Amino acid sequence: MSNTFGSLFRITTFGESHGAGIGVIIDGCPAGVAVDAAHIQAALDRRRPGQSDLTTPRKEADTVHIQSGLFEGVTTGTPISLFIPNADQRSDDYSHIAHAYRASHADYTYDAKYGRRDYRGGGRSSARETAARVAAGAVAAKLLAHFGIETVAYVSAVGEVEVPVGYELLDLSLIDSNLVRCPHPETAALMEARIRAAQAAHDTVGGVITGVARHVPAGLGEPVFDKLPALLGQAMLSINAVKGFEIGSGFEGTKLPGSQHNDEFYTDAVGAVRTRTNHSGGSQGGISNGQDIYFRVAFKPVATLLQPQQTINDQGEAITLVGRGRHDACVLPRAVPIVEAMTQLVLADLLLRARANRV
Repeated sequence: MSNTFGSLFRITTFGESHGAGIGVIIDGCPAGVAVDAAHIQAALDRRRPGQSDLTTPRKEADTVHIQSGLFEGVTTGTPISLFIPNADQRSDDYSHIAHAYRASHADYTYDAKYGRRDYRGGGRSSARETAARVAAGAVAAKLLAHFGIETVAYVSAVGEVEVPVGYELLDLSLIDSNLVRCPHPETAALMEARIRAAQAAHDTVGGVITGVARHVPAGLGEPVFDKLPALLGQAMLSINAVKGFEIGSGFEGTKLPGSQHNDEFYTDAVGAVRTRTNHSGGSQGGISNGQDIYFRVAFKPVATLLQPQQTINDQGEAITLVGRGRHDACVLPRAVPIVEAMTQLVLADLLLRARANRV
C-alpha cells in the first residue's frame, strides 16, 4: 500500500478511522518556515466532523499534536510529525457490515487486494485519513506564503445547483460566510436547501469544488510525466469520492476552435509576460506560466445511505443492507480544505523541485 505523496516535499500518512488516531510525517520541508499549532488547527477545524448540522454528527475535536520537526515556532528541516487522536469512535455501528460488501464502498476491493479489511468505518479507506493531509497542507501553505503563493477552494456546484459565474467575478473572501462554503450567497442558500432535502430523504448528493492558486511563478512543473496538471489531477483523484478533474477550460474548451482557445502572450506595463486569456488554466507544456491556476473537482454522492440497498456478503450471498452510523449527506463543505491541502502539497513540492533545476 502506497501511503506517501510528493518528491522533495513528501508526506506519509498513517492511521485508521477507528484506531487510536491518524497522523502524518512531513519530510523535506526546509528549515526556517514559521508554523504554529494554531495555524494547523484552524485548517483542521474547517474539515472536522460535527461542525454544523449539514455534516456528520460525529464529534471529533481533531486536536493536532506536533511531535517533532519544529522548535520555537519554526521548522528545523528535520521530519515533522503531526498526530490527531480519534476521540468519538463507535465501532459497534459497523458490526453489521463485518461480512457485507456495501454498495460503492471499498469493502470488496480491499478484500480482493489484501484478503482482510478493517470494517470499522472503512478503516484506512475512510475519508478520516484526509485530516492528516489537511494538517500537512497547512504546513505547505506556510512555505508557499513565503513566496507569495495563495491557494483557495470553494463549492461551485451541489447536485444541479451551480454558481452561475466564474471565480474571477466572485468575492472569495465570502467562502466561509455560510455553511456550504460557497462565495455566491444566493446560490449558497439554494445549495443548503438541496443538501437538507437529501438529508430528509435519507439520501446523498454530490457536486463540484473549484480550486484556484494565485501568484504562482512561471516554471513550476516537469515537462513530461510530472506535469503540473498531471500531479494536480493525481492529487485530487486520490481524495475519497472524487470522480473527475479538469483544469482551465476543461471539457468545455473542446467546444471552441483553436483560434478562440489559444492564450495569446503579451508584455504588460511592468514588463511581465502575461496572456490575454487563460483557457490553459495557468499551465502550458505541463509548466506553470504565471497566470492563475484554476481547476474543478467532481465529487460523487456519499455512498453510505440510511435506506435499504441490495448487495452481497463475503460468501457471495445476496443480502439487503441499511446503512447505520453517522455520515454526511454531502461531503462538499468539508472537502474544501482537503482540495486546498492537496493543491498546497503539489505546489510546495514543485516549488522545491523548480529551485533545484537552475542556478
